[in-house]
Amino acid sequence: MSGRWLLRCLRRATTAATVLSVLAVAAAATGLRAQYAGDPAAAGRSRGHDAVWLGHAWIDGRRDAADLEHLRSEVAGTGLRDLYVHAGPLADDGTLDPSLYPRAARFLADVHRVLPGVRVQAWLGDLVAGGGRPGMRLADPSVRRSVRASCAQILDAGFEGVDLDLEPIPSGNGDYLTLLDSLHDLTEGRGVPLSAAVPQIDPLPGLHTVAFLPFSHPKWWSQAYFGQVARRVDQVAVMAYDTAMPTTALFGGYVAQQTALALRVTPATTELLIGLPAFHTGNMGHHAYAETMAAAVRGAKVSLARHDPHRRSFGLALYVDFGGTARGGVSMGATPDDWAAYRRGWGTAGGTP
Repeated sequence: MSGRWLLRCLRRATTAATVLSVLAVAAAATGLRAQYAGDPAAAGRSRGHDAVWLGHAWIDGRRDAADLEHLRSEVAGTGLRDLYVHAGPLADDGTLDPSLYPRAARFLADVHRVLPGVRVQAWLGDLVAGGGRPGMRLADPSVRRSVRASCAQILDAGFEGVDLDLEPIPSGNGDYLTLLDSLHDLTEGRGVPLSAAVPQIDPLPGLHTVAFLPFSHPKWWSQAYFGQVARRVDQVAVMAYDTAMPTTALFGGYVAQQTALALRVTPATTELLIGLPAFHTGNMGHHAYAETMAAAVRGAKVSLARHDPHRRSFGLALYVDFGGTARGGVSMGATPDDWAAYRRGWGTAGGTP
């Protein structure tokens, strides 16, 4: 009798938990759809603070003058200000092998000729050790010193800023803040920007504390920690993709939510960029049919219009490609439709309304 009673209790508890989970998901979906509603036109057009992430192929010889001319045609008349070009990765000890960027000088000269006024920043990153995972150990002062020396090295090579992408960084990590303080001292002395590509912000309070359950590394930061990082850099770019959202409306609402959370804690002296997906790989965390450029641009604009329509230090950052490779002869990077959606929704520089 007691066994049957326990079984019934377990079944009821399971049913109740399932119902509550469905209700929570439904409520979250309703909230994201509400975030996506509104008038994106009220946000105006690009403020001239946009950026593009470019892969390593641009400085190792795989991309050529024709590719750069194609890029010029895609961004003509937009608010493009920065190219983040992959020049690493950093080694686990923080050093940077100069052989990784053999054609950097030529690429920099070509960009300055073809895209006058556009800065070229070195995109540097590495995996960070933790939880038994090998990688860079930010708690080691010698590693942090080496990262600073590598950033000085890449600036000596002619790059006009540093875009740092170290992953994964757990929310609240003090060693990362110490590193940013050191790097910003360097870049400020050189008169160039320090940019950081960072995780998304908790869509629910405290969600980062359970991020290790479904994910193999930290997926979110607390809003407070995001603000601490934003105050230490010149540009902060939220990587608002790989969301696992199944529809364009939910993805756009998620981008709108991330934009709102970031706007609240990013000082006006720091440029806030919302990183958007212009790539088409597919996996459990990224559904290309849902994470579209049009939905992302609309989500960012709706949120900007709702929360801070006259903010000048705001832009979109397009993840265009990484290695310049192709799958089956078909590029998995930005498509003409991606570029068209960016230009149509946001790209023509025009400032606030």
